[in-house]
This record gives sequence, C-alpha cells and structure tokens, in this order.
Amino acid sequence: MKADFAWAIVGPGAIAHRFAEAVHHLPHTRLHTVVGRNAARAQEFTAAWTHDGAPPPLATDDLTATLRNPAIDAIYIATPHAQHGEFIRQCLLAGKPVLCEKPLVPTAYQAQALICLAREQGVFLMEALWSRFLPVVDLVGGWLQSGAIGEVRAVQSSFCFSTEYDPRSRLFDPALAGGSLLDIGIYNLALSRWALQHCPGAKGRECPEPLHIQADAVLAPTGVDQRVIGTLIFPHGVSAQFVCGFDTTADNSLRILGAHGAIVLEHDFWQATSATLHTKDQPAQTQQAPYQINGFEGEIEEVMRCVRAGLAESPRMPHTETLALVRWMDAIRAQVGVRYPFD
Repeated sequence: MKADFAWAIVGPGAIAHRFAEAVHHLPHTRLHTVVGRNAARAQEFTAAWTHDGAPPPLATDDLTATLRNPAIDAIYIATPHAQHGEFIRQCLLAGKPVLCEKPLVPTAYQAQALICLAREQGVFLMEALWSRFLPVVDLVGGWLQSGAIGEVRAVQSSFCFSTEYDPRSRLFDPALAGGSLLDIGIYNLALSRWALQHCPGAKGRECPEPLHIQADAVLAPTGVDQRVIGTLIFPHGVSAQFVCGFDTTADNSLRILGAHGAIVLEHDFWQATSATLHTKDQPAQTQQAPYQINGFEGEIEEVMRCVRAGLAESPRMPHTETLALVRWMDAIRAQVGVRYPFD
C-alpha cells in the first residue's frame, strides 16, 4: 500500500476548496493535481493548498494527461452538474476511481449508463453525498436502530436560502442543470430516504418506494425550479414532506417523527453537528457530534477504504441509492414541468 493516497480534482471551484482542506489535514493522503478549464485558474487554486514546504499540487488544463498518470489514485469531480457525466465517463474508461459531487448526473438515464460502465470496467464510482458520512448520522442512526422513537412515521425538512436571480448562474441556467431540487433538494431527499429505512414496510433496512409523489414548484424565468414543495407517501401511511428553494428563508431543519418520539436536526441539517432526541415524559436530550476536520473527511476516507479494498462501490452510498434518488428527482421534475436541454 502506498503511504499517501493521491487525489486529483476536476473543477477548482468553491466546493473543491472544502474538499482540498479535508485532504490536506487527513493523514496518508494528498492533493496531487488540479484540473481547471484553464491552467491559470488551476494554478490559482493550487496556490491556496501549498503548505509546509511540501511540493505544490500540479495545475493543468489537460485532463487526458492527468488520467494517464499512474501516481493518481482517484478523481474528485466538482464541476457544474451538467458536466459531471462526460468527466465521469472519461475517468472510468481510464480506470480511475471517481468521487463525483451530487447529483452524480441530472437524470436517471445518465446515471444508469455510468453505473453500468463502472461495473463493466470494474472501477469504483461514488456520488459525493457527504452528509451521509457525518458523525451526526451515526449518532442518529444509533437512536433509530435502538428503537428510541419507535418506527418512523414521517420526515419533514426544509432547505431554503434567498439569492439574487441570475440567468447565467449555475443555479438558474437549465444548460447547467440548474434548479433548487438538484442543487439542494437532493439533501432533503437523501436524508429522508436514510431515515425511512426505519419505517414500517422497510425491508432489510432499505427505504421503500413511494406509492405517490405530489410536488409543486415556482419556476424561475429560465424554466428551472426556483422552489419545490413535495410530499411523498409510502406504505402504512408513512410520509416525507420537504421544501427547497432559492427564494425563501427557512429554519433548514430535519425532523424524524416516530411512534414514540422524535429526532430533530436543527439549523442546516445537511451539515449538522448535533441532534436532539425527544421522547414521551423525558427531557429533550441534545448530543454533539462534531466534525474531525470540516465534514468532508468521512466521504474521503470511505473512498480510500473502498478503493484500497478493491470495491466497485461503497456499501454506505451504493449505486442503488444514487439511482433511487435521481429517479425520485426525475419524477418530481416531470411533475412540475422542469426540462433540461439534454433530457
């Protein structure tokens, strides 16, 4: 085993800085190469992560050469959503393991094709839903598994922030797969699915498929969803309700309601560092679950573990989970009338 696990980043934007920070502070891993649309932008990014007298990461605009470099162990893709698919395909064909920012790709058709390719090539592929690897998820998972609130009956969540409308922004441009659902609503759906593994009808701790999805949206002038409100109904009367949007302010909490109690992730549930357990006739119990670094370390460690073990997918964020999420989002987009040029 090599002493250091070498990463390359494709797409040196804001979210990639958080990834680079976690890599920098984790042991036995390092940032090897940064691939940008132009070498100057990549160079600017690497300058921020040159520390302690160590050699600076390479900066390049040449993805082909990067994929041919045997020193690189895995690729992290952090470009706009619509560009994910082609970069993933090139990485898989080159035999490079991939961690790609959420959503993996904007449509189920694209996701199925890439997952099939990863399996054919025998190359690791994982969607970077970092929230699924947070310490608070382990904490709440322990409460759910112990039956602290009984069977889960409902999940309620909000993820909203107000931002200025800009038709050229990745948030509002349909050519970049803009819209609140894919950008932030995926967190509502992903953590609701995770919680619903403990509801009546869940078999083998897998989230059941909804019997009915009802969604409404406010569309931006570009035609993408500016705000989405959705309700998913499951067997035995279980429900998941959510709102996500770029034009609204919310408490951004997630509440898991059970037969005998409730669990609440308050204030930015997708990056929570504490959770509160409410049970009948007992005082509310709040427990802290801080990050080791900045929250991204969990997914990074999972990829390194899986790649070193020769796995093609993560058991904690498997391909089936990615497909289920994107199928839900496809169904919601179809219902509210959001279409992309590549649909």
